[in-house]
Amino acid sequence: MRSVICVHERFDASWPFTADYWNRRWQESGACELYRTEEKGARAPQMVENPSSVHRLVLLGLPADTEDLEPFSGLEELYHDAAGQSNAGLDDAQARGVDIIRARGPIQWGQTVAEFALGLTISALRRIPQTYVAMMESHETWKYKPDVGKPGQRGTQFGDDPRFVSGTIAGKRVRVVGIGNIGGRYASWCSNMGADVAVWDPFAPEASFTLAGVRRCFDLSELVKDADIFAPMVPLKDDTRGLVGPEAIRTLPHQSLVVLVTRAAICDTETLYQRVLNDELALAADVWDIEPVRLDSPLLGRHNVVHTPHNAGRTIDANHARADDAINRFRPR
Repeated sequence: MRSVICVHERFDASWPFTADYWNRRWQESGACELYRTEEKGARAPQMVENPSSVHRLVLLGLPADTEDLEPFSGLEELYHDAAGQSNAGLDDAQARGVDIIRARGPIQWGQTVAEFALGLTISALRRIPQTYVAMMESHETWKYKPDVGKPGQRGTQFGDDPRFVSGTIAGKRVRVVGIGNIGGRYASWCSNMGADVAVWDPFAPEASFTLAGVRRCFDLSELVKDADIFAPMVPLKDDTRGLVGPEAIRTLPHQSLVVLVTRAAICDTETLYQRVLNDELALAADVWDIEPVRLDSPLLGRHNVVHTPHNAGRTIDANHARADDAINRFRPR
């Protein structure tokens, strides 16, 4: 059996750790050939000698038109992962008996993004980035004890900001939009940590809520009313753009924390950002309405904002998971 992986640099630009890992895994169970190209118009038949002898073919970042696949006349299984590249030949290949395996994005980055969201949440509750910076600037952040102790003021080892939701996830009212690969994980973990978790997702089966161990909310307007932590976690599509509108944002309780890790445009960001700038809400965000964020944005460096540059979804682990998910759907050999 001959197994071949063909990779264009455009794929490596997005998933730089996937192809080599895939090659190593297939090498462990038998021979595998890996071919790379940076040529803009490269096609798979130009990269592989004697393509008719290939049984398993992986095309990463390369087109899959009929002219690309016909030379692989002995092909049994084909994986194609190339956003923006033609896949017009897949139906013809399938008609001649080739098993077609396609990429499944959310499978790979669900764990990575959900963990990042949990990290952002804890960072915002405990002001970890703010105290990290303050510690390098002066010893002021070490001065926990006042001259005279008074109720409600800063005390020993207390670094949180009482103007906003702070402290532990345990005991907080966590309200999540979406119980898919990202939202389901995040909701379940928060519940396991002791939070009161409710999720709104009108399209999810009841089993999703049961398995996550969370309460189902049937109305978005009710979900936001008592949120300590609000995390909208759905993908951006035509029907989710602006899903969390200005009224929902205005209804969020004063001092609550908003966590954004999927796409900012699912929310009315104008209303959200204004409430953050008015010190009415705290924000922990990896995604933004305009990226990159302007360096003079008033949101950057604020006491009530934790910000990262849209990198929640890509880790070496996510790269490996992308390969693992595909490999597991090939026939056992």
